[in-house]
Amino acid sequence: MAGPVLMALVGMHPVQAAPLRDIPDLALVVAGDTGRTESWRSGESSFARLWTLLQPTYAETERVSQEWEAGRYPAVRFTVVWGLTGVGGWPRTSRAPGGDVAVEREDQLFVAPDGTPWVRTDPAPEVADDDIRWHRVPRAVFAQGSGRGSSAEPALTARQLGVGPHLRGLAALSGGRRRVWPSVSAARC
Repeated sequence: MAGPVLMALVGMHPVQAAPLRDIPDLALVVAGDTGRTESWRSGESSFARLWTLLQPTYAETERVSQEWEAGRYPAVRFTVVWGLTGVGGWPRTSRAPGGDVAVEREDQLFVAPDGTPWVRTDPAPEVADDDIRWHRVPRAVFAQGSGRGSSAEPALTARQLGVGPHLRGLAALSGGRRRVWPSVSAARC
């Protein structure tokens, strides 16, 4: 009881007193196995659709077959590396504070043979461990994000991304944005 009373005396609302939770505000989207990437930021409609589809704060897991656990699962449609911007700086890096990006999580979307969309998650990709989590995506959410049932052709098509037709869902998520970068090959490094 003393906590809320003290907060009221100093003019703080209880919601303000709770510690803020760091949630990703940047999505680096890698199309299938092509290496083609796009970056989407919080506040953009494509980021919101991607957030709804992959549910990057979901922490639970569902059981999957031993075959999938061994790495033999359907082809990955796209991979998202979720990041948190505005971190880092001196003394940990040589940059000014707030200019770095922390890698928060990695999600991969694929579709099972029965048509069920699944997300494979590594909640801490910077840690070498076997903590891999799985969850189904509601088919209605997947169909909405993939543009199925819509007569409008997405402005950013899989062909424009330079990838196969299996990435039509990624194209629909982009909402017509054309900020696409080709992959960096080892020969150019």
